[in-house]
Amino acid sequence: MAAARKPRRKASADTPRVDIQPAFVLHQHAWRETSRLLDVFSRDHGRLSIVARGAQRPGSQARAVLLGFQPLLLSWFGGGEVRTLHAAEWQGGIPQLAGQSLLCGFYLNELLLKLLPRDTAHPVLFTAYFDAIRALSSLPREAGQAIEPMLRRFELALLGELGYAPDWRRTATGEPIEAGQRYGFVSGHGLMPGDQIDGQALLELADAPSDAALIQSKALMRQLVGSLVGSQPLHTRQLLIDLQRL
Repeated sequence: MAAARKPRRKASADTPRVDIQPAFVLHQHAWRETSRLLDVFSRDHGRLSIVARGAQRPGSQARAVLLGFQPLLLSWFGGGEVRTLHAAEWQGGIPQLAGQSLLCGFYLNELLLKLLPRDTAHPVLFTAYFDAIRALSSLPREAGQAIEPMLRRFELALLGELGYAPDWRRTATGEPIEAGQRYGFVSGHGLMPGDQIDGQALLELADAPSDAALIQSKALMRQLVGSLVGSQPLHTRQLLIDLQRL
């Protein structure tokens, strides 16, 4: 495994430090002359910013390790808004995303960047993200409809973890959801009789949804996620829609 273990400076004894934390890099960009600023999603510390000092330099080990959509083990120190990377190890085992799967990976990252609060642990959501990336990596470049259940499953986990998922078994007025009846989501209220999704699919979303139920929930999930994002546009979603039209 490739590794980066050459920090520019060491943490003092009283500096908060985290060692060997499972994490993914959601986004990164150049920072000052020789470093990179990382937006990271870690298992036990949630989303946080980490500066990788010297990662811009030619021949930097960190530059080859800090890849998107790849499981990493990161160590860092510092207690401010931006921590300092101490070490990074690539865990491997997941092929690089490509084609439609890569675009969907960017969509998952954009959701986390827009909706996930900083410095709040979400280990269940971290596992859901890991599973989604692993599933996307196993698909061909043009996966078609096979990709839909994977996206819906992650959206479902995201809504549940953030506390924004409705009660899939009852309407906003407390009536039980019935298989064979149609329902929709009313922003600011919840599930109501409508024409978006069958009651059986909603009941499945509460437990172990089938791929068919997840595919049927696409319009509903789009509305639920949209109510959280608000006026912020989801650039990757629009790109996926445009490509599907083409």
